[in-house]
Amino acid sequence: MTTIALICGFTVNLRTITEVSGVVLDNSNSLPLANVNIAVKGTDIGTTTGKDGKYSINIEGNEGVLIFNLLNYKEEHVSVNSDKENLVVKMKSTIPQLVDLATEGDKEFAFSEEAIVENIQYDMSQTAPAKVTMSSKVRNHLLSGAHRLITNHLLQSNPHNTEEYDVINENTFQEPLTSPLSTFSIDVDAASYSNLRRVVNSGQKPQKDMLRIEEMINYFNYDYPEPEDEHPFSIITEVAQAPWNKNHRLVHIGLQGKKLDYDSTNPSNLVFLVDVSGSMSDQNKLPLLKSSLKMLIDQLSDKDKIAIVAYAGVSGLVLPPTPASKKSTIISALDNLSSGGSTAGGQGIKLAYKVAEEAFIKNGNNRVILATDGDFNVGISSTSEMVRLIEEKRKTGIFLTIAGFGMGNYKDGRMEQISNAGNGNYYYIDNINEARKVFVNEMQATLFTIAKDVKIQVEFNPEKVQAYRLIGYENRILNAVDFNDDKKDAGELGAGHTVTALYEIIPQGIKSEFLKNIDPLKYQDIKKSHNIKSNDLLTVKFRYKEPGSSVSKLITNTLADKTKDINNSSDNFRFSASIAEFGMLLRESEFKQGSTYQNALTLAIGAKGNDKEGYRQEFINLIQNV
Repeated sequence: MTTIALICGFTVNLRTITEVSGVVLDNSNSLPLANVNIAVKGTDIGTTTGKDGKYSINIEGNEGVLIFNLLNYKEEHVSVNSDKENLVVKMKSTIPQLVDLATEGDKEFAFSEEAIVENIQYDMSQTAPAKVTMSSKVRNHLLSGAHRLITNHLLQSNPHNTEEYDVINENTFQEPLTSPLSTFSIDVDAASYSNLRRVVNSGQKPQKDMLRIEEMINYFNYDYPEPEDEHPFSIITEVAQAPWNKNHRLVHIGLQGKKLDYDSTNPSNLVFLVDVSGSMSDQNKLPLLKSSLKMLIDQLSDKDKIAIVAYAGVSGLVLPPTPASKKSTIISALDNLSSGGSTAGGQGIKLAYKVAEEAFIKNGNNRVILATDGDFNVGISSTSEMVRLIEEKRKTGIFLTIAGFGMGNYKDGRMEQISNAGNGNYYYIDNINEARKVFVNEMQATLFTIAKDVKIQVEFNPEKVQAYRLIGYENRILNAVDFNDDKKDAGELGAGHTVTALYEIIPQGIKSEFLKNIDPLKYQDIKKSHNIKSNDLLTVKFRYKEPGSSVSKLITNTLADKTKDINNSSDNFRFSASIAEFGMLLRESEFKQGSTYQNALTLAIGAKGNDKEGYRQEFINLIQNV
């Protein structure tokens, strides 16, 4: 344990920082516990344990109280001071592990966990909770609390995991002669990466369709140059060798949103739409959700307004629009929320938008923040119905942010589609650190949209490009005619946000297994259709609308055929390429080619750069944990 006194010039700052480190173990078997949330009591300082159960956290002063929290374990409060070294905390499971006693007539039986499980048959053919039947001995004589042991067995065997992910069909290589244009909507969502991190740090293998590579890339900020003209974002392009195939090229496109002076921004009208259904009772759902929203409240100014709508079987207004200056009133309303009942998501969304409309601030920031695990099962509950509802509501000028919580019944695909439909963005909160990143470090940028309906269209020069493939953005692909259609919805860019996209290119003259094998055309010779000589590799066009406008503006940029060696490319280029390579490996992509985890790791380490918040180092650790 290390104590540091902060000294500035000749003035000694009496505030000291004490570093606390150690390990968290399971009390029953002394095995390390990963993903334990650790918070300094009375502050928003927190961290989580790694795969090895180890942690490190700083507290102000020489002593404090650490709170250790993990699903299915008893919460621990531990007092610490500068005299303690290598703090070992053992957490007790809340799942009964003791032998259960039962009697039948005059005979006494002892049922171990294994014996009880042997007497259980469960019907997993339904999506509702499993039907559990037992032998008469167990059924009649299990002691109070044994049902939790049964539940734990069901969870451990994982037959009941109802997490849902939409199928992702990877983009394939296209030939410029037949498909010269690639068009897509930007995406600044980041849920896929934090969800992936949760799974990997739990020692599990991620599902392929959990991985949206563009969200993994856009989880991180990149140090692109600030815009210097009348447009609200700057544009950079770069081309180098593809790390996984030296004969291919990788094109890097980056956008940097203009940063704002938040002291002079217009006020915000925020409606928290909180899922308090029974599925939200776990520690990493509603309790973490409350802590997350409290962090956001601390970032708001006195001119902002907060309302809270809760929904379960029915929806209700918990807190009418209230000035953010009345923090104790808002926090009290949050603390009074408790989980229970089924989930009427559609009804809750309608009420939240109604409250937001009634408190609408002209020229202000009007937004609904939906916090849920996405498990809607009452009323309007299908994904298509929810999407249509949100598409109708976005016409009000109210934006949408979705924060996903929990595991086991998490509905990722549904929430991504709803977010895309609602002029919104989508995050996954897996621990208190991610809550701080989303609601403290980045939320102000998210709240203030500087460009909406941002679309990208790339035209490839067939003299230089034999084939191209957009990496990721499968759920954001647009038709070519959508680019000039101002009625077509696309992604939003917040103040200070960055957006990154990568294309893999097969140059002319390179033989490739990915090129289409089609018969010659009978009525036309498309090979003669290009006769313009140019050193351009591609032209990239951007369309966007100012937040209050319905008419788009156009920006055009060209990229010359000047390929760099991968080692001479920017940190931004190499780090984003590392993430793409890592994602393709986890997806077992048919396009991974010569990708290796070691190569992705080497790229990431070499491109770490100025990692002030430690997010890039965390990614490096993630590669090493796979």
